[in-house]
Amino acid sequence: KIQSKILILTICAAGIGGTFQYGYNISIINTPTSYIQTFMNETWLERTGIPLESNVILLLWSFTVSVYPLGGLAGAVLAGPMAIKLGRKMSLLLNNVFVIIAAVLSGFSRTAKSFEMIMLGRFFTGINAGVSMNIQPMYLAESAPKKLRGSVALTSASFTALGLVLGQVVGIRELLGGEESWPFLLASNVVPALIQLTALPWLPESPRYLLIDRGDEESCLSALQKLRGSSDVSAELQEMLAEQAAVKGQRPKNPWDLFRNPALRWQLISIIVLSSAMQLCGNDSMYFYAAYVFQEAGIPQEKIPYVTIGTGSCELITSVTSTMVIDYAGRRPLLLGGYSFMAGWAIVFMVALSQQTQISWMPYLSVACIFAYILSFGIGPAGVTGVLPTEVFDQMSRPAAYMICGSLLWFNLFLVGTAFPFIVKSLAHFCYVPFLVVCICTALYVGFFLPETKGKSFLEISEEFKKRNFKAQNHEPLYKGPEEICSTIL
Repeated sequence: KIQSKILILTICAAGIGGTFQYGYNISIINTPTSYIQTFMNETWLERTGIPLESNVILLLWSFTVSVYPLGGLAGAVLAGPMAIKLGRKMSLLLNNVFVIIAAVLSGFSRTAKSFEMIMLGRFFTGINAGVSMNIQPMYLAESAPKKLRGSVALTSASFTALGLVLGQVVGIRELLGGEESWPFLLASNVVPALIQLTALPWLPESPRYLLIDRGDEESCLSALQKLRGSSDVSAELQEMLAEQAAVKGQRPKNPWDLFRNPALRWQLISIIVLSSAMQLCGNDSMYFYAAYVFQEAGIPQEKIPYVTIGTGSCELITSVTSTMVIDYAGRRPLLLGGYSFMAGWAIVFMVALSQQTQISWMPYLSVACIFAYILSFGIGPAGVTGVLPTEVFDQMSRPAAYMICGSLLWFNLFLVGTAFPFIVKSLAHFCYVPFLVVCICTALYVGFFLPETKGKSFLEISEEFKKRNFKAQNHEPLYKGPEEICSTIL
């Protein structure tokens, strides 16, 4: 049971202007594709008197789509310094400036007869998503009680999926997906930003940030009491004071410091493997295939957008379910189950694609595979991946860890988006072989190397990784360091 209404309001206020925007802005660009391409051609014709060739239109459109993950990468790099200097809450609030600029650029692009404004708008939207994808899980996990930390941080994935579904719904022709209304569709992301700017200022900052980064015990106590709905928070405050003592005298680390620190070796390997796998597992590529598979299954072309809403709804249902069970089931079972199921469905999907024209019921199996693959992704990888950096790194290393995670996530999103059409062209029906390999390798890594973090304090998790990081050193004959020094390395 969540003890405080303030905690629920904090989750909602952070989510609506945070990871919600990531999902929403990924899906709203799909519906107006043909209208924006026509607008690009008409604008160019009006400027030069010469129409654009079809391959040039395709190149401009590809750039418009791919500039979003590039903005995300820039946002992920910005997120670390913002979280340290401004705090978690203020960073989320200031982050709305990027999306407001993007909404103005996209909303007035047709009036100004400039498709370049759409591209620039997508870049700013990407920056907004890059910052929120890093800071929101950090803010929520630091604000949550230990027993609910997984559930509260995992709401970030639920808001991403909610944004994805609402973007698909708002993008249908009857609402904002029509030929006349697409600029309003692209500018509609200003609404969640305004909701967050109205609600979040009234809610508390992360207590851990206030105490450990700012050294403000009084504000930390006040924030904790608001978030827990109780004045008796002495046990939790003592735990935070122990954390503060453990990192005393340290400065916030940058990403390079994490790579050089042997005490953080396994934590770093874990987040690199899981952050890379999240985009390299092929979940986003399922959406690419969805329209083709639905068409083959005999669904009329005009009905496909409505069926596609079902795929986003699958991710929403599983991410909400995971939020409810993560603190009972644990992190490892959800990740292990998710990637194992995805590997199984990838094999079935490739078989179904190869037999699509030979066996009459195969298209229906392909449709089932798309839904099953997305459901499996939602079980664990979609949300747990964002929770782990908060749990396995201490307060001084956490922002840098999220910078590495976010950079990998956005770089791999760009990589898969660019490479997937070529993978399909060269491997045809067996295009999911690379994704199958990623899912199997990740499941094996989780099974053999990732410790469970459920219900443990940040210090307990730190101790567990410390034993693992220095196990190899303790067996080296050259290492004779005293036990006392070993036990104080963080």
